Amino acid sequence: MSASKKQKHDHNVGHLTRNTIALILAGGRGSRLMNMTDWRAKPAVPFGGKFRIIDFPLSNCMNSGIRKIGVLTQYKSDSLIRHIQQGWGFLRGEFGEYVDLMPAQQRHDENSWYEGTADAVFQNIDILRSRNPEHILVLAGDHIYKMDYGAMLADHVEKNADLTVGCIEVSLKDATAFGVMDVDDNRRVRAFVEKPEVPPVMPGRTDTALASMGIYIFNAGFLFEQLLKDADTKGSSRDFGRDIIPSVIDKYLINAYPFLDLQSGEQSYWRDVGTIDAYWSANMELIGVKPDLNLYDKVWPIWTYQEQTPPAKFVFDSDKRRGQAVDSMISGGCVISGAKVRHSLLFSNVRVNSYTTVQDSIVLPEVNIGRHCRITKAIIEKGCEIPEGTVIGENREEDEKRFYVSEGGVILVTPDMLGQRRHYVR
Repeated sequence: MSASKKQKHDHNVGHLTRNTIALILAGGRGSRLMNMTDWRAKPAVPFGGKFRIIDFPLSNCMNSGIRKIGVLTQYKSDSLIRHIQQGWGFLRGEFGEYVDLMPAQQRHDENSWYEGTADAVFQNIDILRSRNPEHILVLAGDHIYKMDYGAMLADHVEKNADLTVGCIEVSLKDATAFGVMDVDDNRRVRAFVEKPEVPPVMPGRTDTALASMGIYIFNAGFLFEQLLKDADTKGSSRDFGRDIIPSVIDKYLINAYPFLDLQSGEQSYWRDVGTIDAYWSANMELIGVKPDLNLYDKVWPIWTYQEQTPPAKFVFDSDKRRGQAVDSMISGGCVISGAKVRHSLLFSNVRVNSYTTVQDSIVLPEVNIGRHCRITKAIIEKGCEIPEGTVIGENREEDEKRFYVSEGGVILVTPDMLGQRRHYVR
């Protein structure tokens, strides 16, 4: 691309992103994360040592040049709201930039909360109309990935689409858990099927399907029209995947946008961390030498609220009592006091005391692990006080008596399970 053409392209994408409102659907509980979402919504769950899940779609918006953002909240949203207020208040309103919290306000029906993804947007339709956007980007607030929404917007306009659906390529076996697109050679969506037993394959492929990421770009007027129509439809579940998209495929141009690396053409990194095993695995991946998700990328940083903590500290250096961490990520405020941490991820303000070993584990903020403990393949929730001599991860039968043990053998430990009443863990 010549310099003049690139400048024009960048200018066009800049116009598109400036006139787009992003809506992040962050009201869901995420019940498959078990006790981790007893007192917080899934988007507020900590991830990667210092972030929360919501930081990833928010950072994608920032880095894509989209600075008009609404976060739609509902289920136990206190920690999510506090996090956004503390970490995302740096935008300048005088430049038309904002991250607005949009809680369920019963704006259209005094007896109902958000009933589905489409209803959550519909209940804020008057607010959206008053802001007069050209496009509306609808995002799930509970996935881990880095994506340039500007490129997707440009593709949406180039295809002259009414709606574009972000998609990932998945195996036919995995596709049964997703909403799947049936597309033609031009990526036009011809059918949308939720969790099909026999998924439609991609053109020219025999083993791959296109699965929805829960990312949608709508022409604003088209979205408003469809939301009003759906609100008047009896029996609708008020959901984009189940109701809105299937109802418009035959009459309008619905475009599928595969989420591929622009250089290699391969599937880009995307994780649904909606189960204990998936959450543990995605965090463990970050410890690798060259993880698929690069948190050290200065070009595409992940922004968050940065708690002011002292540096991590490792103390004592005798043969039997040495503070050390190997193949691990250790956050600020941690003290490894004569203990061993191997292939683990510690969030901020964790203390691991002498003669203890922590391996293959995720330890959330403000945990204190006593002396002479052995902890393996566990997730230790925020605020836990692990008693001296505790052994976790060596006897599944014993672990199941006290804690939650996943199908993959990951042990989830919360204050309540330890008999430590915290009322809630944010």
